[in-house]
Amino acid sequence: MLFAMIIGGLIGYAFGKFPGFLVGAALGAFLLNRLKTRLIGKLQNIQSGFIESVFAVMGALCKADGVVSKDEIQMAEAMFVRFRLNEAQRATAKAAFSRGKADGFDLDAELNHFLTISGGQPAFLQMFLQVQVSAVAADGVVHPAEHEMLVRVARGLGLPESQVDQLEAMLRGAHAGQTGGQRSTAQQTDDAYKVLGVSPSISDAELKKVYRKLMSENHPDKLAGRGLPESMREMAEERTQEITHAYDVIKESRGNSL
Repeated sequence: MLFAMIIGGLIGYAFGKFPGFLVGAALGAFLLNRLKTRLIGKLQNIQSGFIESVFAVMGALCKADGVVSKDEIQMAEAMFVRFRLNEAQRATAKAAFSRGKADGFDLDAELNHFLTISGGQPAFLQMFLQVQVSAVAADGVVHPAEHEMLVRVARGLGLPESQVDQLEAMLRGAHAGQTGGQRSTAQQTDDAYKVLGVSPSISDAELKKVYRKLMSENHPDKLAGRGLPESMREMAEERTQEITHAYDVIKESRGNSL
């Protein structure tokens, strides 16, 4: 605020001495406030649109097999708790979920809408897809019909099918960690490459670049600054943890040469 007033004041002073300085300072403060209001409004629109589109598409995914089960409804309600939605946000999410599972829901139109409000930011689109993968695989398994639907969602967001494989691999790792399940070293390493979205033949130098890029793009603070709802910060943090874990698994498989 002070900086804007000083700049505005100096410009005003150049044209009208001291009276101009006062007018310029006032104008600088006014314009800064207008800019802040517009930015805050834009972030709020993104956050609101994120929650609504997430649960609308979630409703459609749960209806993919023809019927929404009681377990799937409980899963959606669990998401309300996980995302720490307030009463108003819960009402919005419930209405969106019902809209998504209703006959005639236009999935492609909803995905296009989200693309518009999110500005097509890759990290936002990946986070959106991550929520859907987590929702349909609450039991740690993604069934074939659900996988096909997730691929359709990914394509609708302009993401490659490999993003679905990447998130499913991330989910398998997280589920194994939570349940204490045992997986072979080969399985863990294979999934680790999928989580980072790279081929096992990638060089150490290129792998390190990919890892740093993913960590930068998915940093929770950076995503929050772009409009990611604070309620979804935990999921963003989990994503960075899984990326780091995958990198560590690959480092170990390569003899910690990175």
